[in-house]
Amino acid sequence: MAAKINPLDDRVVVQPLEAEETTAGGIVLPDTAKEKPQRGTVVATGPGRLLDSGERCAVSVGVGDEVLFGKYGGTDIEVDGEEVKILRESDILAKIVD
Repeated sequence: MAAKINPLDDRVVVQPLEAEETTAGGIVLPDTAKEKPQRGTVVATGPGRLLDSGERCAVSVGVGDEVLFGKYGGTDIEVDGEEVKILRESDILAKIVD
């Protein structure tokens, strides 16, 4: 991604994985039948939520982490021809650990 996005507060920029092109049985799916992926890679994080004390609560995911997010969470935007999603940290359901 050529343009740099610097998210604010507890927001996270995620690059979704590509939608599946075929089913498990080998049937090729047309574009209209593909489900939006709910999994992606974190490409940028904000500094964290500002607490009442004036301190920042660090974001619990980092750049390069693979995460699961809600189907309708966040905002889809296009940056330099690439689709990315901006989510609040609370919209992230889980971090995938190998």
